Amino acid sequence: MKRKTFATAVLLAGLTGVGAVPGLAFADGGGPGYRNDDRGGHGHHHQDGDDGAVFVQTNKAEGNTIKVYDRDEDGRLSPRGEFETGGLGGFTVGAPGDALASQGSLRYHDGLLFAVNAGSNTVTVFRVDGTKLHRLQVIWSHGLLPVSIDVRDDLVYVLNAGGEGSVQGFHLRKGRLSPIEGAHRSLGLHNGNPPAFMTAPAQVEIDPEGKFVLVSTKAANVMFTYRIGRDGELSRNPVISDAGNTPFGFTFDTEDTLLVTESGSNEVSRFELERDGRLDQIGPSVPNGQQAPCWIQQVGDYFFVANAGSSTISSYKVDEHGKLVLVKAVAADTGGGSIDLTAADGFLYVQNAAAGNVQGYEVGKGGSLHLVTEVHGLPKFENGIGMEGIAAS
Repeated sequence: MKRKTFATAVLLAGLTGVGAVPGLAFADGGGPGYRNDDRGGHGHHHQDGDDGAVFVQTNKAEGNTIKVYDRDEDGRLSPRGEFETGGLGGFTVGAPGDALASQGSLRYHDGLLFAVNAGSNTVTVFRVDGTKLHRLQVIWSHGLLPVSIDVRDDLVYVLNAGGEGSVQGFHLRKGRLSPIEGAHRSLGLHNGNPPAFMTAPAQVEIDPEGKFVLVSTKAANVMFTYRIGRDGELSRNPVISDAGNTPFGFTFDTEDTLLVTESGSNEVSRFELERDGRLDQIGPSVPNGQQAPCWIQQVGDYFFVANAGSSTISSYKVDEHGKLVLVKAVAADTGGGSIDLTAADGFLYVQNAAAGNVQGYEVGKGGSLHLVTEVHGLPKFENGIGMEGIAAS
């Protein structure tokens, strides 16, 4: 295949560097001196009248909040409240529509909600009680401009986009995070803070077997793979694999294969995660004829891609021969600058940054999308900042 793996010792300098101290830290575990979201199969489905909720991160610079919507059995959303994270929203420089330039800035897992506060270099943990949120902790992300977070069992990893870029691991115990010694790794990106949109890393995710932490970059056109140690520590040097033209969002379709959006070439690619952490491409990249495909979300047998530049949703499928195929270039026309996605119980929820709304679609036969709900009054992307981050229970 055309993808190749580089020797980690020579590709990027400064991989063992330490992230910078944040300018603002919060108490309660802060800095020095004091699939349900189906991505990765982390969530669960609701049964027998427990319809769940959809959570939307406003990412407001003056104070980040989470808006909560009740989700009924028909997928329709009703507003139920807005909850402060105790941190600040943030942005990347030159963002065209998605302020954080990332996937996975808000995560739901096993009754807990995890939010990044990019503007204050912190992470907030909430306990979810139906459509109510109870803030449990605000903790330093151990880096600058956290933009993505992932959780599996009792391990949580945060991606910091500012400066050199870094990954930090945490133990999760009784709803609280504590940093793991040996789980802070610099990406050696040498960005400013805030970083430029194109040079900021995009996503962190733990593989389904819990063996590796993966990070996608954009301008570097590579993905980093760190092996997870017994206590959650990360290998000192990652395996670094070529991942196409501006790799952005990704999700696993099996335990060892994943789909990656290539936002620079308007394609989606499929990779096999090898035992040593290498990524090998399976078949050719599949274009969709749209602009800026960045986010990807699985619902059943289908994978939906949000194309921010064309305000559309494309659908893909892996066929019986293991071949990635485009089902519909335009499964839905959102008209609002589509960014992050989440899913629950056969419904796909799309965050439209330019329009300041969230749309919900029922996924039908053949991966068709039928609009069932639309909620307004969310922060529109203006002056370089706007809402980003969506999850569902």
